[in-house]
Amino acid sequence: MIKNIFTDSEDKNSLGNVFRKKRFNFFLKLTNSINKPIHILDIGGKINFWENQGLAGNNDYLFTIVNLNIEKSKYSNIRCIICDATNLSEFGNKSFDIVHSNSVIEHLHSFENQIKMANEVQRIGIKYFIQTPNKYFFLEPHYLLPYFQFLPKFIRFQILTKTKMSRLKKWDKDFATQYLNEIRLISLTELKTLFPNSNIFFEKFLWLNKSFTAHNFSRF
Repeated sequence: MIKNIFTDSEDKNSLGNVFRKKRFNFFLKLTNSINKPIHILDIGGKINFWENQGLAGNNDYLFTIVNLNIEKSKYSNIRCIICDATNLSEFGNKSFDIVHSNSVIEHLHSFENQIKMANEVQRIGIKYFIQTPNKYFFLEPHYLLPYFQFLPKFIRFQILTKTKMSRLKKWDKDFATQYLNEIRLISLTELKTLFPNSNIFFEKFLWLNKSFTAHNFSRF
């Protein structure tokens, strides 16, 4: 149980994947009314996410995964390409039925870049489903430390690299620096600014808002 708490969310047995599964079931419910096959652009995704959800190899769902590093896909319904989330100019307007992204928009260094991604999402997708952790949730999800996001950066660096408080390990200095520079958590107010016409799905833990998903599917 303790191991599952600290394991990366990409691990099928992790606690993080339990939350992803619940969110994914909501996503499937939203997509029930869309004619198959559904063309989905997954920004910053990975193949194992769709493997874990049982859609790898299911040709009712055709995925294009864009990321900064490319994976080799063995599935007929998944293709992977290198692309920047802030510039998706190779795709035309409304060229995908759904644009999906899971815990990516908070990794873009600045609010300016988050605006660029949000604009691209709304340009390319007929529908979108964009999830991000809540800035004000008590547990910072990347480091699994309470209120870590509000500490000065130099203190966070010392904690990551000189102690095993975060995920029971000492972080590599370069990797810690990269993470501290790239992560900018988003508040609910900012998310509504980025996606002004969206509905918000609230993911709860201990009755608190753990994360938000902005989407433009009809309410039901």
